[in-house]
This record gives sequence, C-alpha cells and structure tokens, in this order.
Amino acid sequence: MAKKENKTKNNNDVPEKPRETTVEFLASLAAVLVTGLFIITFIVQAFEIPSSSMEDTLLIGDHVFVNRVMFAPKTGWIDFLLPYRNIRHGDIVVFLHPDAAYLGTYVVKRIIGIPGDRIHLREGVVYRNGEKLVEPYIDHDRDDPSDYYRNSFPAVSPTSDPNISPTWEAELPSHIQGDDLVVPPGHYFAMGDHRGVSLDSRYWGFIPRENIIGRPMFIYWSFETPADQYMRTSIGDRLGFLAHVVLHFFDETRWKRTLKIVR
Repeated sequence: MAKKENKTKNNNDVPEKPRETTVEFLASLAAVLVTGLFIITFIVQAFEIPSSSMEDTLLIGDHVFVNRVMFAPKTGWIDFLLPYRNIRHGDIVVFLHPDAAYLGTYVVKRIIGIPGDRIHLREGVVYRNGEKLVEPYIDHDRDDPSDYYRNSFPAVSPTSDPNISPTWEAELPSHIQGDDLVVPPGHYFAMGDHRGVSLDSRYWGFIPRENIIGRPMFIYWSFETPADQYMRTSIGDRLGFLAHVVLHFFDETRWKRTLKIVR
C-alpha cells in the first residue's frame, strides 16, 4: 500500500517551472526600458507648473502628465488607432514659447482663439467673434482695472507696457482689423486663467501650430512650491529644495490634487 500511495503522490506533482536565464532576464528588462522610453518620449511627458499664470486650474508645484499624441501631426497609415483631434477653444496646452528671447522654454496656457477668430477684450472681458465669453475658470484676485493694455486689448497702444515683446509690438498692428485681433492660419491665441498676472498672447503674440507639444491630462503629484523657485537655478538652490522636498514630502504634498483631471 505504501508504494501505491507514493506513486499517486508523484503523479500529482506540479512540474517545476524552468528558471529564467540571465540572458532572458536582461532581454525582458530591455523590453521594459524601451517601452517606457517610447511612452515618455512619444506618448506622455511629465511637466512641472512653474508660475501662477494658470491658477486656480493649475498651481505652482503641480506635476502633470501631458498627452503628446492628441495634437501630433497625423501620420496617415495608423490614424484610426490613435486619438488625434484638432485643437479646440478652451483646450489647455503645453507649448514652446514663441518669443526667441525664451527659446526652449515650455509654457502652459488656455486656447482662446483658433485660426480665423476675431478677439478683443473690454474691461477684462474677452469677446470672440463678437460674442462675450463665459469663463468660469478665471481667477480674478489680481485684476487691476488701471492696467488698460491688459484689459482692453488690442485697443490700447502696447508701448505703455514693458512686458511686451518688441517683436510682437512691431507685428501686432498688422493683425488688427477694426477693434479685433484676427488669428492667422496655423496659429493660436492663448491666455492664462489667472488673468491679472498672466503674460500670454497679449504680450508675446500667437502660438505657431508646430510649437504645441500636447495637452495636460492629470496631476500626478502636487507639492507646495515657492513662486520664485523656477528662477533658482544654481546647484546649491536645487539641492536645497530637493532636501526640503525629502523632509516635507508628506506634510507639504497637496494630496487632494493627486490624480486630478486637468480641465
């Protein structure tokens, strides 16, 4: 009886899974790294919000993932597989600054005008194609009624404001028809939600289509960050802030903003 029981036990044994070889492990690791590199290069990209120009939609210290595919040029043969679409009114976009003085700088703003739109502001209110816009996302806490260029664009001469790009100051009159600024083909007019502080298309002009990188999807992490932190570029300042993040990760992380969808 004992021999028969042993035979039955042996028949029910699960075959041992072959161990992964070093070569197989390295191949799997390489596949993961290549896939990850492809995703962060061509599909999504991480950005940190450095300024208050989009408050309260996006705060200084918000870290967002940006969809790089949505607004990418169509490739032709796999268009039906990818979620391409045109840029629309109200889209928040990340783009390369169009002013040569800020070459290589990434900016985030909201699209107000697309090609062909006629834009003007009166007392801080935006009118597009003759219609007053309803913009519930705007933060008005820093509005200044005496800032006539900002609030009555483009009716007031830009020479009164030192923040305006000299290139844009020279180009601006050629795009004005009547009381409106007309958005040319292949370009977009964008503004920040924090209207009282935002330096946007009123100050440096239109965004060329090719400068637009993508659309922020959601906030993956948000940390309380000083308003001037992006200007502290020395190694000492960066290491000091990194140490601060490590020490205060739990008490200064804005946990309620984690995974918040950007709209």
